[in-house]
Parts: sequence; structure tokens; C-alpha cells
Amino acid sequence: MKLNLLSCDAQRPDRRAIAQCIAEISSNVSYSLSKELTDILLEGDPVDIEIGDKSSGSALRSLRKLSIDYEVIA
Repeated sequence: MKLNLLSCDAQRPDRRAIAQCIAEISSNVSYSLSKELTDILLEGDPVDIEIGDKSSGSALRSLRKLSIDYEVIA
């Protein structure tokens, strides 16, 4: 499943937690790349990631917990 991470609405976003979440849920992103994607996301640009179908429910919950808006791309 592909996701488009749109923005983070948290008042004080936790960069480390967001990067760790992206690295854990994404099927093809290393931790160092997830830190770069986190910076891009927090600057206001959307980020595309791909997650495994088996972990999609927990991945979406993790993103909501971090106040990250996303859209599912078919």
C-alpha cells in the first residue's frame, strides 16, 4: 500500500519519533532516509512511502498518533 504523508499537525512535532515511525512502517526506507523524509514533511512538502499490507492497520494508527495527515494512494 502506498501512502502520501501530507503534513504534521502536532504543536511540537517529535522529529526522532516521526523518523523512527517512518523507518519501522515503510518497506524500503532506512533510518537515515527516514530522517531526511521527516525534515521534508515538517517543511510542508508531501512525502510518498510504501508500507506492507499486513501491517497497514498499525502503521496508520502510528501515523495518527503522531498527528500526521496522510492519504492512501491506490
